[in-house]
Amino acid sequence: MGHSSDLSRNRAAGGAGSTGDTVLGHQGLRLEEDLLFELDSPGQSGVDLPAIPAVESRLGGLERRTEIGLPGLSEPEVVRHYTRLSQKNYAIDMGTYPLGSCTMKHNPRLNEKMARLPGFASLHPLQPAETTQGALALIEATAQWLKTLTGMPAVAMSPAAGAHGELCGMMAIRAALDAREDGTTSRRRVLVPESAHGTNPATAAVCGFTVDPIPANEAGRVDVDAFKAKLGDDVASVMLTNPNTCGLFEPDMIEIARLIHEAGGYFYCDGANFNAIVGRVRPGDLGIDCMHINLHKTFSTPHGGGGPGAGPVVLSEALAPFAPRPWIVHDDSGFALVENEADTGDAAPIGRLKAFHGQMGMFVRTYAYMLSHGKDGLAQVSGDAVLNANYVMARLQDLMTPSFAGPCMHECLFDDRFLDGTDVTTLDFAKAMIDEGYHPMTMYFPLVVHGAMLIEPTETESKRGLDDFIAVMRRLAENAKAGKAERFAAAPQLTPRRRLDETTAARKPVLRWTPEGLEAEAAE
Repeated sequence: MGHSSDLSRNRAAGGAGSTGDTVLGHQGLRLEEDLLFELDSPGQSGVDLPAIPAVESRLGGLERRTEIGLPGLSEPEVVRHYTRLSQKNYAIDMGTYPLGSCTMKHNPRLNEKMARLPGFASLHPLQPAETTQGALALIEATAQWLKTLTGMPAVAMSPAAGAHGELCGMMAIRAALDAREDGTTSRRRVLVPESAHGTNPATAAVCGFTVDPIPANEAGRVDVDAFKAKLGDDVASVMLTNPNTCGLFEPDMIEIARLIHEAGGYFYCDGANFNAIVGRVRPGDLGIDCMHINLHKTFSTPHGGGGPGAGPVVLSEALAPFAPRPWIVHDDSGFALVENEADTGDAAPIGRLKAFHGQMGMFVRTYAYMLSHGKDGLAQVSGDAVLNANYVMARLQDLMTPSFAGPCMHECLFDDRFLDGTDVTTLDFAKAMIDEGYHPMTMYFPLVVHGAMLIEPTETESKRGLDDFIAVMRRLAENAKAGKAERFAAAPQLTPRRRLDETTAARKPVLRWTPEGLEAEAAE
């Protein structure tokens, strides 16, 4: 791709939906954009830097002899480039974002304002504790809220995300087992439901456990009889998500906890879906020994773009001594951090999982969210999330096929049976949603459901927003059933680029841009 004579090829290659050709490929406010490297203008720069003084080289003949390859642009060109790219992204601030399991919901601006207060935003993690008393007090207050909401006596605040929290919990379980049996334990088998998040078995394996899957029953819940049959003196733990990955509440939690404890193991709960029960169910009352909490899902800290996440882990009395360092203590003289092994007393922490003290910006946002809602407000959050999901299921179940009988919890799960005989796949259906202005729901997950479509509207969507989304889904289902498969096979048609060859892109990714001239030289 390039400029001038290459314009027509550049604009046609992506297959942008069009009502007519334009000189530069722009269509109204939807502007075409080259790669940053293609916009290179040698000598351009948005800053003036002083000349590099002559110094004696110490590189021993390894000095660079060619340009570094970074593009030269003025400040307006850089700003316009990234602004145009941002306009090609879908975002929670643009519309409904129905990704099941991910919980993409509005991030209240009050939380963002609090996180930007200079007293929090300008902190440095190496400051002396006596200069950060307010921050330590906030972390401690957030921890107290988490312990209260979960009914658990201890919490590790430092894990950086859900999977990191899983690692923390399973390491604590392994440490507890080793300590209980003087390091001679043979408990190295972990029971994991087949519908679990993929990180669950991966975490267990990383911690040196073997994974033994538990099947689901016809209702989409853990088969308790199958679970009983797998118990033995080599079982270390069960890892279970509740509500589970199919969007269903597990009704046998207390029985499962009793059975795993009688067998000598521990109960790990994946708290990814705590947002469906927060303020209504305390996991500690169900017999859980540890659970991570995704602050970005339950307490509405930013989620898109990969984070930053935060995954505190609540721990039972049996596992609390193995919580990782650091943790906060306080007395009449103020707050302090326990960071060194010599200061841990009778505890036996698994060590340090993360540099410094956790995701401070996320703690500020979470605490602001908690204070804004209060106990009754958090109960309404989970109630509204469940209500919205059930509303979507009720309005779509006559045209689409729910995988399991309702009611559901915070997300509703459909499969592709309603597409049988239409020549339309789940992927085709999702691509057509893009033309309608919606980010697709989660596709093909959980893996236990064929052609899965997992929809999570969250509590932040209004009835009007849900009705609009439902209207689009119903029209697409009707079109598929009416034999209009060509519409789906060609979708998306109204995006800057049409459907890509995703298989080839995944197997043969182009990770480095190379100028056309160099490509020709390499080919020769």
